[in-house]
Amino acid sequence: MVLGLFGVYRMGRHMIDGQVSEAMRNAQHIWRAERFLSLPNEESIQTWALSFDHVAKLANIYYLSVHFPATGLMLIWLFLQHRSFYGRIRTELAILTGLGLVIHMLYPLAPPRLVPGVEMTDTMNVVGPSAYPGGTDDGVANQFAAMPSLHIGWAVVVALAIFRVVPSPWRWLAWLHPTITTIVVVITANHYWLDGLVALALLLLSIGTVQISGRLRKRYFDNRPPEVAETVHMSEQVEAMAGGRPR
Repeated sequence: MVLGLFGVYRMGRHMIDGQVSEAMRNAQHIWRAERFLSLPNEESIQTWALSFDHVAKLANIYYLSVHFPATGLMLIWLFLQHRSFYGRIRTELAILTGLGLVIHMLYPLAPPRLVPGVEMTDTMNVVGPSAYPGGTDDGVANQFAAMPSLHIGWAVVVALAIFRVVPSPWRWLAWLHPTITTIVVVITANHYWLDGLVALALLLLSIGTVQISGRLRKRYFDNRPPEVAETVHMSEQVEAMAGGRPR
């Protein structure tokens, strides 16, 4: 599933290579829409944050080093320790990512750091480390896919997974991850507020889709003849034992 999503991402990245001008126009539309909605100005927040020493570098490091490892570790933890939650959260993450990739292809969007007229510093280019060592011609990453912010979306999935699974009051600390991630993507000028809000909307859609799918599956399963249900149940038992977790 992950390899398939990565393949779609690479395909999408090359599909919008020639749409830089459209990505810039869309960025101007997003910027004006945020001002119309009276959302906090990203320029002001970045200026305030950069008044403190080393904040930009720390933000860059967090942006680069936490996104993928945190999500991967969350999935491994669920798979090994909380298998009953794994399938649902994995599918929610996959649907969110798939929807995000579709929007990346249909609505190319330049991040604030690349938009003329938006006075924001490209912190990765100024102080490093950079996720795009090749500049805007970097062949690995798509720099014109700011909408939606999968950094924020994935961070919320990680926090939500911990919140669902861990019974301790300490689980509230998990929400520090999406909070810090949101601040970081603004400080580094990689995303707009609306990128995060759209990611949250897609996550809600993903959660709803999984819930509806689960209800339909349960209804279909419950309506099967007893002998078919027993066969499916035995098959699930075998699969669970093969995975080292008999039910």
